[in-house]
Amino acid sequence: MADALLLILPLIAGYLLDLWLGDPDHWPHPVRVFGNAIALGEKLLNRGSFRFCKGATLAFLSVLAVFFFFLGLDFLLRRVPYLYLIINSIWVYYGLANHSLIAEGKKVFSVLETEGLEAGRKQLSRIVGRDTSQLSTQQIRIAVLETMSENLSDGVIAPLFYYAIAGVPGMMAYKMINTMDSMIGYRNDRYEWFGKFAARMDDVANFIPARLTALLMVLVTGSRRGLKFIIKYGGKHKSPNAGYPEAALAGILNCRFGGPNVYHGKLVEKPFIGENDRFMGPAEIVKASTVNQLVCIGMAVLIMLFYVAR
Repeated sequence: MADALLLILPLIAGYLLDLWLGDPDHWPHPVRVFGNAIALGEKLLNRGSFRFCKGATLAFLSVLAVFFFFLGLDFLLRRVPYLYLIINSIWVYYGLANHSLIAEGKKVFSVLETEGLEAGRKQLSRIVGRDTSQLSTQQIRIAVLETMSENLSDGVIAPLFYYAIAGVPGMMAYKMINTMDSMIGYRNDRYEWFGKFAARMDDVANFIPARLTALLMVLVTGSRRGLKFIIKYGGKHKSPNAGYPEAALAGILNCRFGGPNVYHGKLVEKPFIGENDRFMGPAEIVKASTVNQLVCIGMAVLIMLFYVAR
């Protein structure tokens, strides 16, 4: 039970810190350190021949370095239990992005309502990779909801899933994988080969968390339609993982996601998820935020039960 508490208490404290503080822009964050390291590696290696091998080596060694750094730190901190609890609570806080995800989504909806369409497009561009310059009010709201469902998996459930498996080292190794994918995992001239391994690594790492996220979404809402959407549309998305939580939320809200969008200057034909192309009003963000909160709490409770039972 004592070992379980060393994992449960940082989980609770980290969740509460994220709920309270979020990720202030001016605060230090390990993901920024990861990003700087990736940018440096990319600058040095993404040139000449053998780009796939160079990118794969960078990705593999980066994840390995992060995992063993935090494993060693974990080993040292266990000698001082109180310090272990404090430091690991901070790492769990840094590993979660639930507060920021919800706050950014709400901000887009708020700016769209109070400042108009152009301001809403600009605010949305902070959190999505697609071209927002021509999006309508309806498309902006849909984009926010898609992003909130997809990133509920990437930014919340996946880090918690790897925390359950391997504690803070597992959580931080996943954050490195996800950061690499967001920086170099693109199919364009610059990253097609250099970032391919990182992108596939992210696909594998998110395979279970994405499906777990979708199931939790329908469980906490009791949405049968959400479950039907997961089965019908989850595997139709271009991404092997993003379609599952997106399908779940589309079913819960009884709306339609997907369709063509412009990413980095290229038109991407994404399949539609759902058929009810209904008007999405300002209140939809409240529903989506509630789902996110309930799923995060539900996952944390499952992890605590898992630690107590084992």
